[in-house]
Amino acid sequence: MREQVDLRQAVNAVSDVVQNRPRPLREFDQIHMKTGDMVLQSEMVADWADGKRLAFIGDGDAISVCVAYLNVRKVLDYGPSKITVFDFDERTVQAVKRFADRERIEHLDAVLYNCLDAFPDTTKYDRFYTNPPWGASNSGASVNLFVQRGIEAIGYEGEGMIVIADDDELPWPKEVLSRVQSFSRDHGFYVSRMQRKLHNYHLDDAPDLKSCNLYVSSLPDNCSKAAASEAASPDRLINFYGRSKELRIKYVKERKRLDYGMAHEDEYELIPLEESK
Repeated sequence: MREQVDLRQAVNAVSDVVQNRPRPLREFDQIHMKTGDMVLQSEMVADWADGKRLAFIGDGDAISVCVAYLNVRKVLDYGPSKITVFDFDERTVQAVKRFADRERIEHLDAVLYNCLDAFPDTTKYDRFYTNPPWGASNSGASVNLFVQRGIEAIGYEGEGMIVIADDDELPWPKEVLSRVQSFSRDHGFYVSRMQRKLHNYHLDDAPDLKSCNLYVSSLPDNCSKAAASEAASPDRLINFYGRSKELRIKYVKERKRLDYGMAHEDEYELIPLEESK
């Protein structure tokens, strides 16, 4: 039985992470989860992956940082023993590294990686987490590529948590959920749990669209089916980030600045007192 979490401390810790997190690029389907849901999600992930080696296949939300930080700050007395983020956005990678260095979080790291490439890490992780592009325009193919990299990260043996769209009124989330479950089954994983309609997002064109946690677990002796990781074929990149939005970008590179965490100069203008009259 877990002790009750101090909600004020948890929200304040997650707000530190949000302050450090780079702003989303909508053209790459980066849509941030709302802060209250991030608190709840981080606690669930920490509990689910307690003592485990956890790979994040993409993490624009910065749930990885929240999970590690909540544990280091002793808001939670449980959490993964190792967390590695694999993301193609160098802003995300460097934000994780800077935060980990500043807060002395030794078990948190990040690697620049695009899921169209073969999975690069030889470390065997126990669990994977992914909140990928939701695949509305490609029947879940983008989700399945991220799921495949997660399965490869754990060597076909362990568990995964997949954050995916969940809506009873729209047809495409049902189609995507079905395709992802079939893909998981074909790779020796079954759906062990599903937490429906948990998360809200800062999504202007669909403010009511929610997502669920879909948990998959490997079948016994599934590691014997492990195959060498290979680059994604071109047909898997069609409509990757939405209709007519193929995956054409290798990496999002970070422009170096000295004022991380501060407002950009192009976001504001200073009006002297004598000009304000």
